[in-house]
Amino acid sequence: QVQLVESGGGLVQAGGSLRLSCAASGRTFSNYAMGWFRQAPGKEREFVAALNRSGGSTYYADSVKGRFTISRDNAKSTVYLQMNSLRPEDTAVYYCAASRSLAIAAITSENGYSYWGQGTQVTVSS
Repeated sequence: QVQLVESGGGLVQAGGSLRLSCAASGRTFSNYAMGWFRQAPGKEREFVAALNRSGGSTYYADSVKGRFTISRDNAKSTVYLQMNSLRPEDTAVYYCAASRSLAIAAITSENGYSYWGQGTQVTVSS
């Protein structure tokens, strides 16, 4: 079992920044690819960003490319999502997730993830 706890959400004005953190416990963190997903009201959960076990490869949804950065600190068992130039359409509950998969197709899809955090709310005002 892997336990994931997100933090860092909040209310921010359009154009502002937030950094989300996700602390993992329970298993060897470096054995897992990590991802961020989000779900806006009335919409399905969607992929935001992911990175492989070492952090050497990162993947982004087109909607956040160039604005968001995913990173990880394996020594701290934590994954981060730096969000810049936020837009009202980024408003959602953000979830981090852990995957044992090595396949890009898996870690860019929620079906590839076995463990999920409870989410943190991000609200961007216009």
